[in-house]
Amino acid sequence: MLGEHRYSVRTTWTGDRGSGTSGYRDYDRSVTLTVPGKPELLASADKPFRGDATRWNPEDLLLSALSECHLLSYLHACVKSGVVVVAYEDTALGILEEDGRGGGAFREVVLRPHVTIEAESMRDAATAAHAQANEWCFIANSVNFTVRHEATISVRAEKPA
Repeated sequence: MLGEHRYSVRTTWTGDRGSGTSGYRDYDRSVTLTVPGKPELLASADKPFRGDATRWNPEDLLLSALSECHLLSYLHACVKSGVVVVAYEDTALGILEEDGRGGGAFREVVLRPHVTIEAESMRDAATAAHAQANEWCFIANSVNFTVRHEATISVRAEKPA
């Protein structure tokens, strides 16, 4: 299916302590993200930027989007190549560098998926599916920094008879 897909989110700042943004330390970075039909997501800036460490921050969300997009693209690639995935877990790492002028950018993201497949005979195709997933991932294709993969693959232990 080709076409244009539109997404929307309502972002509401909830951090006014009574004097608005009268000073850098005078307001919270609390935000509520709302998408129709989904639970609200409580967000903030990251702790080093005067945010609430208990809430999701933009950096968490970007890293999560890359990790989940790769997972979903990978599962699709596996189905198309006959690989049966029985478990998948990723421990992703993002490296953000501040530029000294108040901004910054992600330099790199490393996805570290650990995939469990049904049979040893599927290992080569399971490994190759990561490259295909990277080509298909909408989010990875939308960023201007490197998204690397350090995947490990194991085979599900045979069930006792």
